[in-house]
Amino acid sequence: MMMLIEEFKNNLIEDGKSANTVQSYVGDISAFIKYLRKMGVEFDGTLKRFYITSYKNYLSDNSYEPATINKKVNSIGAFNNFLIEKSYMTENVVDLKKDKIKIAYGSEEQVEVYSDNQLERIQFYIQNQKKVSLRDKMIIQLLIFTGVRVSELCDIKLKNIDYLLSQIKIIGKGGKVREVPVKFEVMDTIQEYISERNNNPYKASEYLILGQRGAIRRDAVNTLLERHTLKGNFEIKLKPHTFRHTFCTRLINKGIPITTVSKLAGHSSIETTAKFYINSSKEEKMKAVSLL
Repeated sequence: MMMLIEEFKNNLIEDGKSANTVQSYVGDISAFIKYLRKMGVEFDGTLKRFYITSYKNYLSDNSYEPATINKKVNSIGAFNNFLIEKSYMTENVVDLKKDKIKIAYGSEEQVEVYSDNQLERIQFYIQNQKKVSLRDKMIIQLLIFTGVRVSELCDIKLKNIDYLLSQIKIIGKGGKVREVPVKFEVMDTIQEYISERNNNPYKASEYLILGQRGAIRRDAVNTLLERHTLKGNFEIKLKPHTFRHTFCTRLINKGIPITTVSKLAGHSSIETTAKFYINSSKEEKMKAVSLL
């Protein structure tokens, strides 16, 4: 089975897909096959229509966002095409038109964010050294205070940290570079982590954050956040993207110009920022009006 996934991965690389896209597709397919195994199905290279629909229902029941479910369906569609191309199966069982979840018009602008209260609880929680390692504390602080994407977080290199100016060079989508200022308290945690990192067998790595097998991967970040969601008894899941949405929403609510927020978030256009975050502060506007 692992051979099949490896073959699929190589196929994507040959197709010229970017490293992040390959990782995302392979991660989606591995999770899908894990789900099938949990359901007692040993995957043999043949997809059944039923597998797709039941997996979609499972994701829906577990509160995955429509956009995430659609991305996973997309990956399974690509995997299906690959299996046909390699003669493991003959028919296409994924129908993207039918299988993608429709996002109700207007709802895509509503983003999930942490309230100030929840954010405060998270910050208190990560100070607890018994529950949170220095590395995990740093990861969560970076997510809260820089709003980086999870792929950008994993890609932070030691050479891109500027201690003097207190900023990190982030390589975003499409290789676009942006400088993100970092709060001093976060810089302190980074420096503490770096001295602890010297005991790691992979300390020679150029990447800042290390896992058990070298540079940390995005699935490991998601897993550690899931673990802390349970450990810290948070009623709302700790997810990289929710931290990102919260970062942008808080800046907008504090009256920071949208052009600045757009630059900090590394959005390709101001439209992207506006689409997501102008609406998300509706509640804030209502609160403001009610104070009159």
